Amino acid sequence: MFRPRIIPVLLLKNLGLVKSIKFKNYRYIGDPINAVKIFNDKKVDELVFLDITASKEKRLIPLDFVYKVGDEANMPFGVGGGIRQLDDIRHILKLGAEKVILNTIAAENIEFVRYASDEFGSSTITVCVDVKKDIFGRYKVVYQGGKKKIKVPLNEYVQLLEHKGAGELIIQSVDRDGTYEGYDLQLIKSVSELVTIPVIALGGAKDFRDFKDAVEKSYASAVAAGSLFVYYGPRRAILINYPTKHEINRIFDYENYD
Repeated sequence: MFRPRIIPVLLLKNLGLVKSIKFKNYRYIGDPINAVKIFNDKKVDELVFLDITASKEKRLIPLDFVYKVGDEANMPFGVGGGIRQLDDIRHILKLGAEKVILNTIAAENIEFVRYASDEFGSSTITVCVDVKKDIFGRYKVVYQGGKKKIKVPLNEYVQLLEHKGAGELIIQSVDRDGTYEGYDLQLIKSVSELVTIPVIALGGAKDFRDFKDAVEKSYASAVAAGSLFVYYGPRRAILINYPTKHEINRIFDYENYD
């Protein structure tokens, strides 16, 4: 039986684990490798690490960090941050990552997505599409922490990414990031209906019930979250967590899922 993946997305800043609200007000959470160890015990489906300052600082996510994750993680993981060359992808995959996450390079040079998918296969290439509403309520694709935007409309951009060979898309709502307001279901649905590759919902999940809504109402293939997996309670106490197998079955109404 198909069961959507549930993916913690962990942000890195100066090699520390951080969390944001609407891509601002970054708060230090702890040691990322310690988080990997905890997620190992909780048997998560997949992990994503994003180095949020790498592109701005014109550097690659540190390869020694990727090595440490690969050495520790028992689950598939993907990493992103400052990827600009095919050799960057080659090094990351050799260190144990299953996927790379492209963002800035795809926004600035979409042909790179084609080069990467031709070289390494679509299954290894994920593009994270950051989306923010303008003052008129229109969806705009942004990058580099929401500071820059592309001229291509969202609907054209996601279709181009699929055409160029992206294996899946993470659709992240900047406006919902860290807010606990729930996923932007309209955004996720609009993209899911435009492409045939998997769409991962990200941004705003407040509880596990939001996972079901993203899948059933917006046709997401997988769900991802940040705050939900590192905080607990209304005061946002730091606590690495993940739903148990029983909770996952209840979320998706899989009483006999094994």
